[in-house]
Amino acid sequence: MNYNNLTLHTDKYQINMMYAHWIHGTHDSQAVFEVFFRKLPFGNGYAVFAGVQRIVEYVNSLQFDDECIQYLREQEENYDPRFLEALREFRFTGHLHAVEEGTIVFPNEPLIRVEGRIFEAQLLETAILNFMNFQTLIATKASRIRQVAPDDILMEFGTRRAQEADAAVWGARAAYIAGFNATSNMRAGMLFGIPAKGTHAHSWVQDHDSEEESFYRYAAALPDQVTLLVDTYDTLKSGVPHAIQVAQTMEQQGKRMGGIRLDSGDLAYLSKTARTMLDDAGLSYVKIVASNDLDENIIFNLKSQGAQIDSWGVGTQLITAADQPALGGVYKLVAREKDGEMIPVIKISGNPEKVSTPGIKDVFRLISRETGKAEADYVALTGEPEVMMGERLKLYDKVHPYLYKYIEQYEAIPLLRPIFVNGQQVYRLPDLQQIREYHQQQMSLFWPEFLRKLNPAKYLVDFSTKAWELKIELIHKHTK
Repeated sequence: MNYNNLTLHTDKYQINMMYAHWIHGTHDSQAVFEVFFRKLPFGNGYAVFAGVQRIVEYVNSLQFDDECIQYLREQEENYDPRFLEALREFRFTGHLHAVEEGTIVFPNEPLIRVEGRIFEAQLLETAILNFMNFQTLIATKASRIRQVAPDDILMEFGTRRAQEADAAVWGARAAYIAGFNATSNMRAGMLFGIPAKGTHAHSWVQDHDSEEESFYRYAAALPDQVTLLVDTYDTLKSGVPHAIQVAQTMEQQGKRMGGIRLDSGDLAYLSKTARTMLDDAGLSYVKIVASNDLDENIIFNLKSQGAQIDSWGVGTQLITAADQPALGGVYKLVAREKDGEMIPVIKISGNPEKVSTPGIKDVFRLISRETGKAEADYVALTGEPEVMMGERLKLYDKVHPYLYKYIEQYEAIPLLRPIFVNGQQVYRLPDLQQIREYHQQQMSLFWPEFLRKLNPAKYLVDFSTKAWELKIELIHKHTK
């Protein structure tokens, strides 16, 4: 089994629809799909877009090899052998636009646009959503944690609780994009250049005759990277005093201990008491690291209690996005070819929030020339000139039209960038450090009210009048 070939990383109904188009000779018809999500996760005011690198690697590697063809030949649908042979020639030849990784994004705006033969565009849906949904979710969770600990060291410690190996490494990368400093996962460190950090486990202490012995032996082995886990037996009566002894011995040898780690108990009380003990021993440089099922809410509360913690190891709650384990991004057809022209299409639903917005669209971030801050995102049908010409715009909530404002002095920044054109990659993937820096620039564009953890202000995503009128027109057409 070729585990690395992701071509069949798709739902079966994609293959069945491709087959039905092939049977009816419509497989070369052009189609346009857009990816977006409807609701922000975690009650947050924004999301952090991630997943482009994974998507690019996936599209570049699409190939139905012999193993894929043989598997499809065994399916109960009994696909025509000529269809299977056609799949051998499959390559993505269309266009793909996407928002850049690290961009701050919001509900109901197109984040990815796929244009091409329906035969090709249909296949990409499942994998694109899988990669984008997960990585954007984890990056957003990581950003929330960074918001409550803006100056602390944040380490991603989630590998053992992640939903398998791919989730661990790509989740670590997503967390790093959004501001984490390091990961415990060595493979993620090797693949992506993320700094790898770690201490030792309780088993190291248990495997010695005494806690004191275990600390001295660990420090002797790794004298330049000593962080001691002090809660195996008794944090304040045993662990911290033994760590102080080791640190003082290291000083005599011209070395300095890096830190101690707290992994259980009342972290606020223990960290404050341990800080006092370390300071009284002349070890003010020794840092305190905390772990143990942390998330942004616990860290926020610990800080409000005056916890003396310098560095946080965040695992399960981050890598699994435990309080909301799915983003809910969707891949919707917005236009199709008919009689040689592209016509807009809509999906109607009994749930109003699920009614799609038809037509091929672009999204712009409107930056005030006076403040340098983002005022709104503007979604327009492709080719609408007014936003790029800097014309005065009335921005208003289409559901609550009495909520509006005018904007004149602005710069319209297009968010969708060409990634593939005619099947060829035209976008140079930035390195991870560049993405981190870009993300920080993105954060600086927004007023704090939109970024705060609790009760964030709602950022306006406005649809152009033409885009909104087209939606209303098609709703009326299909609900008569």
